[in-house]
Amino acid sequence: MQNPQKALSFALEKYPERVEMVPIEEIATDSARQNAKRPAYVTLAVPDEVVKSLKGSRESRDLVLLVRVPKEILERSESLIVLPGEVR
Repeated sequence: MQNPQKALSFALEKYPERVEMVPIEEIATDSARQNAKRPAYVTLAVPDEVVKSLKGSRESRDLVLLVRVPKEILERSESLIVLPGEVR
């Protein structure tokens, strides 16, 4: 399988209108933190097309990712100051 990070970067650069993004809090229907009896979990309500794309051979499936952007990066994205190492 292709590197998911490279695939996402390519899609965002070349085909941004085809990449679908929804904040997880908009589709979460249930969640629970970890405890001694079970791991933490989140239940998501997604379109049937997403569920269908999870089945089948790897070659025929869409790449579905859960991406987390840390708060400090979100804050940096709004800043007009470019720090050393950042490329804009």
